[in-house]
Amino acid sequence: MKLDRILPFARILLEKTVQPGDIAVDGTMGNGFDTAFLAGLTGETGHVYSFDIQKEAIQNTKTKLETEGLYNRCTLIHDGHEQLNKYISKEHIGKITGAIFNLGYLPGSDKSIITKADTTISALDQLFDMLAPEGIIILVIYHGHPGGSQERDALIDYVQHFPQQKAHILKYGFINQANNPPFIIAIEKR
Repeated sequence: MKLDRILPFARILLEKTVQPGDIAVDGTMGNGFDTAFLAGLTGETGHVYSFDIQKEAIQNTKTKLETEGLYNRCTLIHDGHEQLNKYISKEHIGKITGAIFNLGYLPGSDKSIITKADTTISALDQLFDMLAPEGIIILVIYHGHPGGSQERDALIDYVQHFPQQKAHILKYGFINQANNPPFIIAIEKR
């Protein structure tokens, strides 16, 4: 297949914008894959802020980062991404070049604990103001679970009404796949 699948495409976008020394955000830590990926991109002189409300996610991510020698590049935050303003250092505001949110639930965990539109939109509003020019926020939207379609619809409405003068917004996904395939919304600050 020549077309990039969803997660590889998200990583391609992040690789284009996040450089060594940069600041990045993982809005949904999960099992630590995106946090580790971002920590690799930001390098030894950059930093990643990673958020999750579940202790299991914090522990899984910490173990992964320690195993890969990346833990010292990251701040793991046991709180919701809607609390970004509490945790992002003032010196990093305006310097965040990339962020990713994998929306839905933590794979292999309690499927009733899901991301929700109101907290995700609050996080997006805060994070957008913290982005560097041409910084990118990537939303990987999984919507095949209970509550997923409500978050999907609210986020699509949110980005469709986002001022064109402030951002370029892309939707990327496969439209002929069964079972509610995930898709990406990428927001690039102008």
